[in-house]
Amino acid sequence: MKLAGAAIFVLIAFALQGCACSARLKPLETVKTVDLNRYIGTWYEIARMPFWAENNCAGVTATYSIKANGDIEVLNRCRDTRKTGKISEARGTAKVVDAVTNSKLKVTFFWPFYGAYWIIQLDPSYQWAVVGEPGRKYLWILSRTPQMDSKQLKVIVEKAASQGYDTSRLVYGDQP
Repeated sequence: MKLAGAAIFVLIAFALQGCACSARLKPLETVKTVDLNRYIGTWYEIARMPFWAENNCAGVTATYSIKANGDIEVLNRCRDTRKTGKISEARGTAKVVDAVTNSKLKVTFFWPFYGAYWIIQLDPSYQWAVVGEPGRKYLWILSRTPQMDSKQLKVIVEKAASQGYDTSRLVYGDQP
């Protein structure tokens, strides 16, 4: 499946680019705390930085659930725009890196390659979240609903820009 195969290369890219870029940037701040029990569930991708793993993907969702061992199962789905709506899936695992805040995780879709998954903005009621990584190459704006209030989205994007992201590169999702 395209999404699964692409996830492998994305994680390799995370590993290779993270160190070189982050040395020039102010350290990326994460949210102070994440209640993982509130964070699990399905999120709709509202916007993302472009990367080829999601080329030809629309209606992207990420569903998280807690495994018996405490790790987090990740299920990413998208509708392939080239195959008249065929659903592609990628399954992975996330592990908490910072147990004090739960805001820094690492994700793998192909062990042993992990990518940084840092929660850098989070709605107090867990209705939206922003996930990034220290090199500022990848960014996802997620919502519990397929659409997001445009004023709220503007505030989120402005804050991401202040955190060092080139938000002019954002690709806005095609949710049903």
